[in-house]
Amino acid sequence: MKHFMVPLLIFAVCTSACKSKVKERTDDIYSRHLQQHIKLNIISTPPPDRKSDMNLLLLNDGQDMDKLRVKSIMDSLYKKGLLQPLLVVGIEPVDRMQEYGVAGYPDYKNNGGRADKYAAFIDDELYAFVKKKAGVRKFNTVVLAGFSLGGLSAFDIAWDHADKIDKVGVFSGSFWWRDVDAGDSSYSDEKNRIMISKIRSSRKKPHLQYWFYAGNKEETGDRDKDGVIDVVDDTKDLISLVKSKNVCSPDDIVYTEDPNGIHDFGSWSHWFGNFLLWAFSNK
Repeated sequence: MKHFMVPLLIFAVCTSACKSKVKERTDDIYSRHLQQHIKLNIISTPPPDRKSDMNLLLLNDGQDMDKLRVKSIMDSLYKKGLLQPLLVVGIEPVDRMQEYGVAGYPDYKNNGGRADKYAAFIDDELYAFVKKKAGVRKFNTVVLAGFSLGGLSAFDIAWDHADKIDKVGVFSGSFWWRDVDAGDSSYSDEKNRIMISKIRSSRKKPHLQYWFYAGNKEETGDRDKDGVIDVVDDTKDLISLVKSKNVCSPDDIVYTEDPNGIHDFGSWSHWFGNFLLWAFSNK
């Protein structure tokens, strides 16, 4: 009997340790909407006893998850008991300038021409694929998030597909996205910012919760010469518009403005843990 005690003890310790670790792997899916294979970078906490307790974060620009330090941040929060069971699926774009944007509304340079196909991929293909792979009928909470142009994409898709998405996270969203060059004499913030125009005319009433971030040192651009940089102005304008639509409680919108934040993954990763706790807190 003594000969078996040490191996059994080692196995028990290993099993316990393995169950506590956040794991990482890759996968891919062929999209008929995009007519190409899409690579997925997947990070997950140990599965819960009840599969319905698992949460899902779909993340644009999945190729940059290392720069964002997703795994280490998740691991730290989960080990402290602060994070609910979570599956993160990072989606690698093939052509982000065409796939990200506002569905059906390319910008003045004709970028974002495949945003409608990318949105259809998320809604019609990826969501079902991830559910099947995870073995769940329904995730506890589904969140879509992105950074810069990926943040614009995340907001647009979440607004249009709130039947599947519960919350959206936008880091430095490209809400300046426009259908006329800002240098053109006919340009107007009110008329030519594509997302602003879309939401203003939208009759949708999506039941979403929103998390926004902007940094005060992301750029020097200031179209309206009010002393506030455009990324902050554009984000605040969108937030005000969403509030005016009465689609959610004011408490369902969180806005973080970092006085020292710049437009890079260092600043975004600094706030990524706060975002995860907002979206998936265990407390």
